[in-house]
Amino acid sequence: MEFLWSLGRWDLELCCRPVLGEKAKRICYCGAAHYLSRFMPKSISRSKTRKAVAKRFKITARGKVLRAQSSRRHLLSAKNAKRKRHLGKMALVDKTDEARVKANLPFG
Repeated sequence: MEFLWSLGRWDLELCCRPVLGEKAKRICYCGAAHYLSRFMPKSISRSKTRKAVAKRFKITARGKVLRAQSSRRHLLSAKNAKRKRHLGKMALVDKTDEARVKANLPFG
């Protein structure tokens, strides 16, 4: 069996046979490994929303990214009312991190 290097991948052309007609996929049956010897037509890749990111960030109508502020979960007796009130509001994400958040929220 000869290995041929073409287009950056290994081809086993000698041991492959068509399955279920001409237009069907060709599968290589060499030993225990089964793999496709020809490129299959690629399906359109779907961009999915990362749910962990969707729970933590919000994109405004103008495209800004908002986040919740920290320090509002515990040790609240040491903080005064004004500080707790302001910590409850959303804050802007830094502009260096906006692209990463938006990449994980394609429909946001």
